[in-house]
Amino acid sequence: MGLEISIEWLTLIMFGSLLVLLMAGLPLAFVTGGLACAFLFILGDARALNIVPSRIFPLMTNYQLSAIPLFIFMAAMLERAGIINDMFDVIYKVLGGVKGGLASATILASTILAAMVGVIGAAVVTMGIIALPAMLRRGYDPKIAMGSIMAGGTLGILIPPSILAIIYAVVAEQSVGELFIGAVIPGLMLSGLYILYVTARCYANPRLGPPIPVEERIPLRAKIRLIGKMSAPIALIVIVLGVIFTGVATPVEAAGIGTFGAFIVAAIHRKLDWPTVREACLTTLKASAMVIWIMFGATIFVGLYVLEGGQQFVQNALAATGLGPWGVLLTMQAVLIILGMFLDWVGILLLCVPIFVPIIKALGPAAFGMADPDDLVLWFGVLYLVNMQMSFLSPPFGYALFYLRGVAPAEIPMSDIFRSALPFLFLQACGLALCMVFPSIVIWLPRLVYG
Repeated sequence: MGLEISIEWLTLIMFGSLLVLLMAGLPLAFVTGGLACAFLFILGDARALNIVPSRIFPLMTNYQLSAIPLFIFMAAMLERAGIINDMFDVIYKVLGGVKGGLASATILASTILAAMVGVIGAAVVTMGIIALPAMLRRGYDPKIAMGSIMAGGTLGILIPPSILAIIYAVVAEQSVGELFIGAVIPGLMLSGLYILYVTARCYANPRLGPPIPVEERIPLRAKIRLIGKMSAPIALIVIVLGVIFTGVATPVEAAGIGTFGAFIVAAIHRKLDWPTVREACLTTLKASAMVIWIMFGATIFVGLYVLEGGQQFVQNALAATGLGPWGVLLTMQAVLIILGMFLDWVGILLLCVPIFVPIIKALGPAAFGMADPDDLVLWFGVLYLVNMQMSFLSPPFGYALFYLRGVAPAEIPMSDIFRSALPFLFLQACGLALCMVFPSIVIWLPRLVYG
């Protein structure tokens, strides 16, 4: 028999050792999996080790998860084919004459990019390489330029087809399609808030974001021709999201259509060759393997914690605070924000969602003024996605900050990158608050589509 440890101490030891090892710079996938196996060995007997295959096997055989490598491949193909450069070029020439137009163009391009690319790093790095030099060359304030790139880049986690939404739906046993549709309006709302903020700042102080010089502007006819150039990738997005939203295809089938479409779009742009396909395959392999390994490790870790009575402990601890349903929800959001400063999104999802979702379900829809339990779970899922956007911008370990550091000019100090993220972090918090106070922002569109 294994050791007997009280659940309070176990919580402290398990999550304490997790934090210590992550601070030491070890990769999350191996830390969670390794710790889980160590604790299984200490706490359980030989039979308890059966939890490892019993938690991993359902993930290996989960049909929904096959959408992840397909969407990553679609994104990698479009990126390799140079579609993203073209797209920024088009939006940038169309909006360049407006004050702050390039920053708005960056956010707009990132929003469209988010609908192609379910992964964040790609958007921030690509925009950092293309848009940042273009803005700095034209005298933009570096903070506005960098902030708009990072904030726009984080939209990939929210706007479908988001990889995070797929994993969330699998863990919370929810419909991927509903979650996708629920995230559309919050995603567009945040994108709109960013553009409003940038435009307002640049109109108040034109030195922050001057319009491009008159000789670089192009006439309306040329603008229309340019937009026509982008018709293939835009059509691809419309088809992929259209078949999901109309219910014609499941997200996995839509991902398959998207992957096939990416080949066609690359061919139209004369970029379909062996190196492109090979690079896209390698990118997909690396990104998917990382996500799946983290899922394996974290699911065993949480599985063991729940098995030892962890979920009951968290539930009782939250109930003992006497906060009421809204208090509990706010506490959860605060926990997610704090974890977001240190952990990555897949880790947070797999550590928190299996514990939080049953607690929210137990509180019941009536506690939040809703009628339908499905609405409640959907609303919480989208709140989680909006919250996770913040983790990418929150210092000290926000991923977007470091993605941008990798491609920003060396003379820009890290402290400036941190500071440029803060106004957008505030806007994300406002977006989260709006979605919490007005659940219909999340629920209205899925109800319209699914009735």
